[in-house]
Amino acid sequence: DRATKRIVLVGEIGGTAEEEAADFVRRRVTKPVVAYVAGRSAPPGKRMGHAGAIIQAGKGTAESKMKAFADAGVPVAQYPSEVATLLASTS
Repeated sequence: DRATKRIVLVGEIGGTAEEEAADFVRRRVTKPVVAYVAGRSAPPGKRMGHAGAIIQAGKGTAESKMKAFADAGVPVAQYPSEVATLLASTS
């Protein structure tokens, strides 16, 4: 949409939606994007919130999602408080 100037993607551990979003951003999005992935401190194998938020066999980790965003050229906030600063630095 033409009114949108910047995009913030907020993800969580578990599943592959964030990796898919990172690939989509890399291929199709021309607006500045910043990402944040919740759950960096979640222990593997522990359910966090709902069944989709479980980390298994190294997939769905916060680190793998953050790497996918970084590989797609998307700045990744380490903490929610960094999102605004990263947005301000995008053009």
